[in-house]
Parts: sequence; C-alpha cells; structure tokens
Amino acid sequence: MLQLSIFLENAKGRLAHALNLLAELGVNIRALSLADTKDYGVLRIIIENPEEIAEKLREQNCVVKLTPVWVLRVPDRPGGLAGVLNKLVREGVIVEYMYAYVEKENEQAQVVLRVRDAEIMQAAMDKFKLH
Repeated sequence: MLQLSIFLENAKGRLAHALNLLAELGVNIRALSLADTKDYGVLRIIIENPEEIAEKLREQNCVVKLTPVWVLRVPDRPGGLAGVLNKLVREGVIVEYMYAYVEKENEQAQVVLRVRDAEIMQAAMDKFKLH
C-alpha cells in the first residue's frame, strides 16, 4: 500500500490548509499520523488513490511523497499488537515507524508499518500469514 506524506511548514494554519485541500478534493482519510520537527511537520495519511491525490496536491504547490507501507490486521485485545510485533522481530523486521486505526466495518485494529527491509517483511508476512 502507498502512504501519502505531505510536508508542512511549522506555521499557524498550515495543517488546516492541507486538510482543507484534501476535503476540496473529496479525500476520505482512513488513517493519519502527524510528526513534527522544529521547522516542519509531516502529515502521513492512508487514502484511496494516493498517486492521483499526490499529483493534484503538487499542482497546488504542496510538497508530497509516496511511501510504501504495510497495513496489518491486529487482534483488538490486550497484547494483540505485541504478539504480532514479537513475530516480526523474531524474523528480523525493523519497524521505522507505525500508527494505528480501527476499521469501522469489521471493528478490527489495523496498524500501518514502515519497515526498513521490504523483503524481510514480505517473508515474515508469508510465514505467519499476516495481512
């Protein structure tokens, strides 16, 4: 899956401006994470048609990036995430960052993972039949 990252100047109203652009484009945000540094923020979002939306945002002079990520269903109970991550760690997966959301239809927790090595992650996914 592709994640759309929007780089924002750390200034008043920049996040609201980006969210307003997404709303005008009819984008339904499934999951998001906002990280910041002293000078800028990164809004990471999971949406439908990320390539198309990225191009439209570039036309509006937004700085965007598409990044491959993994979305995993996780048991929505205490220890559910720990159990999945323990399996991945045993296989050598290094998680760079993650964030989560709940899917309304199935009431399942899902986590978005950015990993260092996609091949190791794919092997772990196949071994444990994760999705």
